[in-house]
Amino acid sequence: MSEAQPDYITQLLHHFADLRDGTHGGAADRAGKERRFEVAIPLIDPFARQALGEINVGLLGGTGEVRASGFQPGAEGPAATWTLAWPKQQAAAISPVTIRAYYGQANSHPHLRGATVGDWPLNVFDARQAAAALPTFRAIASADLHNLVFQAGWHIVPAITAGWTP
Repeated sequence: MSEAQPDYITQLLHHFADLRDGTHGGAADRAGKERRFEVAIPLIDPFARQALGEINVGLLGGTGEVRASGFQPGAEGPAATWTLAWPKQQAAAISPVTIRAYYGQANSHPHLRGATVGDWPLNVFDARQAAAALPTFRAIASADLHNLVFQAGWHIVPAITAGWTP
């Protein structure tokens, strides 16, 4: 990623440039984009497992189990899912904590999502806590801009209309 700006900005620029160019990581056709997606799954696997494992240890007392599907082709498009299930969640008959990578047939590129992601808790009471919330703020702002691009198109991002390239 770029040394001149935070990685998440460079990732957004890559994403929006791909939308502009009709590509995904340099691939222009669906088959090429799916191959790129398939290669990404083992790359993100340890990090998805780490995030879920941290929740299991830190919040669930180690009572949970992390499972990963690996790359799965499907009629709706390929996907991979990482879940964290635990006894109390199962007894409540609710979804496990989920990280899902998918490339839906109607999408021009792959995405990540959770089972219920939409709101984040805000518990900031001092400067250290405020600084620790920065990754959350980045995730929210990035997701919101991404959704706005879906509503109006990549042309709302001046860096992309100015011709940004990787």
